[in-house]
Amino acid sequence: MKYKLEEPVHGRIGTEKYQCTIEWRNGKFIADEPESSGGKDLGPDPFTLLLSSLASCTLVTLRMYIERKELDIPAIRVNTNLFQEIQNEELVTTIDRDIVFEGTVSEETKTKLQEIASRCPVSKILEGNTKVRTFVFRDTPGEKTVKYSNDEITVDWKPGYCQHSTRCWKQLLQVFDPREKKWVNVDGASAERIKQQVEQCPSGALLFHYNKDKEGNA
Repeated sequence: MKYKLEEPVHGRIGTEKYQCTIEWRNGKFIADEPESSGGKDLGPDPFTLLLSSLASCTLVTLRMYIERKELDIPAIRVNTNLFQEIQNEELVTTIDRDIVFEGTVSEETKTKLQEIASRCPVSKILEGNTKVRTFVFRDTPGEKTVKYSNDEITVDWKPGYCQHSTRCWKQLLQVFDPREKKWVNVDGASAERIKQQVEQCPSGALLFHYNKDKEGNA
């Protein structure tokens, strides 16, 4: 398992309707709902963000191809929108993507570029086999805990909290090996690497701590 992003996209909402702070690797922005939905329209809404992903991915994919083929196309414009309707008692979503090439472009080239646009990475995600997994962090005191320790660190495992994201063993099998009865080997990697991996656990089933803090206090 290797995630596309080194760091996940992080979102947080407080009590103010309906402003979400979205953090990405190089900054942050506000997402909001339009006034018609109770928000203040201070940032793009979720549908706009989804369509923006498709628009930007399409533009970048086309520009990369155009540069590689040394085509003379000074600019590209893309409009994206969606509609939803009930078909055979199911909600069906259709996304339209309209592309305009500025400059003189032959019909043959336009047909090829239309094909390239349909294969952009976000198109493949939207039209492919996509699953959304949802995990909830839990930290209720008193949950059954199994401890795995060496002289330096302890990893706590709370089996009742595990939601089987599989991140631990797919990303650090030398430490977290579900094939073994004693499945956490705290000597299998550096303390810092184990700490980093445990912090990726979305459920609270794994916790990490140093047996002594770095200042040497108990």
